[in-house]
Amino acid sequence: RSPYDPRQVLKKSLRRGVTLATGSFVLCEALRLVSGSVVVHASFKVAEVIEQADYLYGSGETEKLYRLLVQHKNSEDAELLWRLARASRDLAQLSITSAEEKRQLAYDSLEYAKRALEKNEANSAAHKWYAICLSDVGDYEGIKVKIGNAFIIKDHFEVI
Repeated sequence: RSPYDPRQVLKKSLRRGVTLATGSFVLCEALRLVSGSVVVHASFKVAEVIEQADYLYGSGETEKLYRLLVQHKNSEDAELLWRLARASRDLAQLSITSAEEKRQLAYDSLEYAKRALEKNEANSAAHKWYAICLSDVGDYEGIKVKIGNAFIIKDHFEVI
């Protein structure tokens, strides 16, 4: 037989195709498993941080709580973000915090609460802290803005 026998070429192509398809399948499954474990690991880490944050909040460890959560300021998790908004606000309320820091923390806390709402609009804690932080920012924006924000604040408290 000639090495270019169409049946032999077809057999080799089929074997090669099956081998490639099997290899691709195995590779895809391995990637899926690895990706799944990364998601599980990431969500486990978020749960761990939230648990630690709740403990620090309950213990009145405002500065430690803020330092823990600010590391996750770019998080996509609404639960982390509203807690960061609360911790930022609480830090701003401390007497040891300078006026300049209080202002920055007020605006930061509003941003974190806003992002928490964007991630999960159904999260009542995110609505609560957005409303509180919006009120705080109103203190820096003047009476007109504060009055205008009152209606927005009311709407967010009604969701709770």
